[in-house]
Amino acid sequence: MENVADYREIRELIRTSGGEAFQNCFQCGMCDVVCPWNRVRRFRMRKIVRQAAFGMTEIENEEIWRCTTCGRCPQRCPRDVRQIDSGMALRRLATEYGVFPENVRPVRAVSGNLSTQGNPFGEPREDRAAWAEGLGVPAYEEGMELLYFTGCYFAYDRRLRKVAVATAKLLQKAGVRFGILGEAETCCGESIRKAGDEELFKKLARQNIKAFIDRGVKRVLVNSPHCYHTFRNEYPEFMVHFEVVHISEYLLELVRDGRLELGGGYAGRVTYHDPCYLGRHNGIFDPPRELLRRVPGLELVEMPDTGIDSLCCGGGGGRIWMDTPKAERFSELRVRQALDAGAQVLVTACPYCIANFEDSRLGLGEDEPLVVKDLVEVLAEAL
Repeated sequence: MENVADYREIRELIRTSGGEAFQNCFQCGMCDVVCPWNRVRRFRMRKIVRQAAFGMTEIENEEIWRCTTCGRCPQRCPRDVRQIDSGMALRRLATEYGVFPENVRPVRAVSGNLSTQGNPFGEPREDRAAWAEGLGVPAYEEGMELLYFTGCYFAYDRRLRKVAVATAKLLQKAGVRFGILGEAETCCGESIRKAGDEELFKKLARQNIKAFIDRGVKRVLVNSPHCYHTFRNEYPEFMVHFEVVHISEYLLELVRDGRLELGGGYAGRVTYHDPCYLGRHNGIFDPPRELLRRVPGLELVEMPDTGIDSLCCGGGGGRIWMDTPKAERFSELRVRQALDAGAQVLVTACPYCIANFEDSRLGLGEDEPLVVKDLVEVLAEAL
């Protein structure tokens, strides 16, 4: 395409995607001040905003793929520039024309896996419920209390399958009538949408929505904040509404109702990391902490950059599928913050955070022991 056509296309895509808010920017630089990228390398979001406002963004530029959609800059922006929406618009244009920098190309393989198997790993769809073998977890039937939507990482990843198993055992202990979709479950589509493939997101969303409606699903339980955000805030774009609850909210509900007792205890000093899509994007900060405080023997300590100002792990915005040099990983900083807080266990409630923290933990010395756990795993051990 000629440059002029490029500019016109970029301007139009930004406009139709709600990205006209880019025009509101007056270059105050607050987005750059709070962006976690500037803790590991130089990054200028306001430069991308300025270029996009004039339709001059180079879609070949790796910089448009750096945003993790953590939500820090929209939270602080005084002009409602809506950087995430506009950044996604640029990625959709790049995806349409197949323009991917080297470190972004793994996303193309993920797209292929999602299209054929309904999960980013390319694992067989029929193995989606393999994690539940021997646990007596039934298929969802209309009239059950809730559908447990397992999610891709918890269904297939060897490390995170333990979280799905712990979730099922906690629900069974509380006497909850729940079921799963098994191979009828499909990726929620959140990460691939943030990575620019809007059409694939719509395909995945429609598959899940049909599965929910066909089975009379009313209430959906999830472990992943990304599934939570998508079902709660993005699936309503398809004119459907399901009650969605995160596992931390639901377990606290069970504890308060006396259906689940955390009386076994858990020895150790624990710190909790707020996932971006659970905390900053959806306002769930207190339930995980209240659950941890209810566990006898557990000492909860806080890190810097917590709550609304939590430091991103680096996995959002589709970055979980992209290559990031070790020196530029936010998870390296977060693991160090956990150690500096005196924690023995770093607890979170997001599969991307778990994956990144586990990877960063491997670089610690023998004299710096740190265990990474999902919230559900800690609670299951406390029974």
